[in-house]
Amino acid sequence: MEGEEIKKPITPTSQIRSALRRVFLRSRERAAALKREGYTCERCHAKQSRAKGREVYVEAHHDCGIDWDGLIELVRERMLSGPLTILCKECHDAEHEEP
Repeated sequence: MEGEEIKKPITPTSQIRSALRRVFLRSRERAAALKREGYTCERCHAKQSRAKGREVYVEAHHDCGIDWDGLIELVRERMLSGPLTILCKECHDAEHEEP
């Protein structure tokens, strides 16, 4: 096995995007926006309903859009690249303590 290159594991882009989406869907900001508008569409005023046969779902829309590629690249750059040191919780906490 000499001379064989060790393959680095790479988290798939779809998995990162899915995790970021889950964070937003569970965010307090999204919940507050839905509550603020009374779970009602701001354009057509349709109210969210789960009644069978009359389901209406409202969603939170980002007015300025989402740069998914930029977010994913930032996650890869800041969290998933570079060497990782394995530490116990106590040592990890000490690593982040203020001097």
